[in-house]
Amino acid sequence: METTAGARLDPERAGRTGIPEVIFGAGKTLEQNRALIGALFARAGFALATRIPADQRSALAAAFPDAVLEPRSGALRRGALPRTGERIAVVCAGTSDLIVADEAAFAVDAFGHDAVRATDVGVAGIHRLFDALDDIASCGAVIVVAGMEGALPSVVAGLIRAPVIAVPTSVGYGAAFDGLAALLGMLTACAPGIGVVNIDNGFGAAALAHKIVNASR
Repeated sequence: METTAGARLDPERAGRTGIPEVIFGAGKTLEQNRALIGALFARAGFALATRIPADQRSALAAAFPDAVLEPRSGALRRGALPRTGERIAVVCAGTSDLIVADEAAFAVDAFGHDAVRATDVGVAGIHRLFDALDDIASCGAVIVVAGMEGALPSVVAGLIRAPVIAVPTSVGYGAAFDGLAALLGMLTACAPGIGVVNIDNGFGAAALAHKIVNASR
């Protein structure tokens, strides 16, 4: 295995798992992230990094003028994977959850799919969800991002056929316990057909949705 910036690159991962190696930018220095993004792109013509620290984003954008940066979540992409024509919905309960929803939608797009967005459709104003429901229901998989009590995925799963991937966020007052309440609510949802990823893990939801829509390809 090739070693770059202290990391052992895994260039065969895409062929083995269907998902290329992706850089988790948090906790890495600017030099490490720059080297890893450059090495992955040089090998495969594609590199995706998530959670780039805020103080590194402008430097990496300058180092890679061809890169696309998602400013809210700190995701960065160089190159593109082939477009699949598959549609994956990214549904967001409130604007406070957008940092996680944006990471999910950015990764969905990076993997070659069309991200169908529905934002600020949480249960406090559930009528807003119904305006977007036809678009959501037409997708092959649906990512639902919510904090507080985490009720939205159960509502969505009770209304559509597609599999729902629930993403709890660390948004909420004290008893939300930084997303633990939403996580437990999603794990105990009464609507069947829901998978749950870790708190704030928009990328993980996108990876699972990618595998779901590619399963029959």
